[in-house]
Amino acid sequence: MRKINFSLKQIVLLVTSYSLLVTSFGCEAFVRKFTRKPKREKETVQMVLAPEEYKGPQMTKEEIYRKYLLYWQSWQDELINSLSDNGSVKKHLDCLNEALNNLGHIRALLNDGKQKKLDVYISQLNELKDSIASDIYNADTARNSATAERIKRVILRHFSYSDIKDCLI
Repeated sequence: MRKINFSLKQIVLLVTSYSLLVTSFGCEAFVRKFTRKPKREKETVQMVLAPEEYKGPQMTKEEIYRKYLLYWQSWQDELINSLSDNGSVKKHLDCLNEALNNLGHIRALLNDGKQKKLDVYISQLNELKDSIASDIYNADTARNSATAERIKRVILRHFSYSDIKDCLI
């Protein structure tokens, strides 16, 4: 009986090993898994030999002036708000630099007489910038905020588009 039992174990072992071999080597997925895939060629991008310059929508002088005036006004408002909230000196100076940058663009659109009038306010903003830069501990924020508000009111009063439309270059 012992001999039958031993041969039964051998038969079971042979059948299972045979079925493993057949399923592993006969399976298409197994062969596909271990075959090397061909290399793909890199796609080449053709160079542009004659670039075309894109010209966006042309804006009138009125639209450009109004755009820069709005930009300046928003940066001036941001400066006033940051001065009121006791923000950092770096934020004050960034707002002031952007406001001055937009006033420079506005200045380029004006004739000589209006440029001289605007230069007065640009110099006042530069003085305010020096005052803010020297005020490290935000001790004079109330005075600086009042100065920024006064400059904003005066510029909006004298440089609104209805007052400037005849002075654009």
